[in-house]
Amino acid sequence: MKAKSRFLGIDDAPFRFSDETVPVVGVVVQAPSYIEGVLTTLVEVDGHDATERIAAMVSGSRYREGLAMVLLDGAAVGGFNVIDLDALHALVSRPIVTVTRDKPDLAAIETALRRRFDDWQERLRVMRSHPVHAIRSHGGTLRVSYVGTEASAVQEALGLTTVRGVLPEPLRIAHLIAAGIARGESRGRA
Repeated sequence: MKAKSRFLGIDDAPFRFSDETVPVVGVVVQAPSYIEGVLTTLVEVDGHDATERIAAMVSGSRYREGLAMVLLDGAAVGGFNVIDLDALHALVSRPIVTVTRDKPDLAAIETALRRRFDDWQERLRVMRSHPVHAIRSHGGTLRVSYVGTEASAVQEALGLTTVRGVLPEPLRIAHLIAAGIARGESRGRA
């Protein structure tokens, strides 16, 4: 991976469960922090269209060819609109990495899915399809899952894109923009 590699960070905007859709923002960053572009799409809250909508956003972008990696803020957007990492990888032909600060509580996730969805088993199966690994970054430890790459490349990507704190800039900036779209101003930590 080169020092000026391009990474796409994707995060959803804050939403209410009564909303039909939620904006999803992608930010293309040339490492470590030069913003080259912003992508957007909409996904259904608790729907089934996240994988396809994100894939269309990435595939339709002029930035796709130059991307070293796609970084997702977790394995779902818009509540429990679960992203199928294998399908997304196949559709965009780029390594896919989920990044979270904390280890997902799969027992709590299963409980929430059982209460709200008839298809809870399938959503949970997709979320569990790749193990979560702890990877040390400049400012602390992140939890990641990945497809189409190796742990060493994920570690390198996090090192190239983390300027301050623990989160890589593509995800941090996507979070700020998504929150600004939804609330008129960003607030809280990414």
